[in-house]
Amino acid sequence: MKLRQPTDFLILEELEDKGRNVATNLAEHTGKSRKNINTRLPVLEDYGLVTKIGPAERSGLYEITSMGKAALVYRDQYDDADDFESLIEGPDASASAEGDQHVNFARGETDGNDDE
Repeated sequence: MKLRQPTDFLILEELEDKGRNVATNLAEHTGKSRKNINTRLPVLEDYGLVTKIGPAERSGLYEITSMGKAALVYRDQYDDADDFESLIEGPDASASAEGDQHVNFARGETDGNDDE
């Protein structure tokens, strides 16, 4: 995963803060060109950080994914991480349950048990 800084993180931040949006608005809010945003959104989608949503197939409406939210949580480690993608995907099966809960929380996921 090769992210372009600061543009990709600005896009992710904007989608997290304001919710789903289109390239024109993202360009306005991030101060980046619409062409630049239109180039980066499909790349971020390929990485699983954003997803393109309807209502129309060509609407260009995007929203951040749980993996995109995890990328924002770990953004300070991007330059130092050997494998940023593995970092944001979460720990492997040998990790502790507590570590899993932290990453799942960071990714916007729950264990389905809301009684705690």
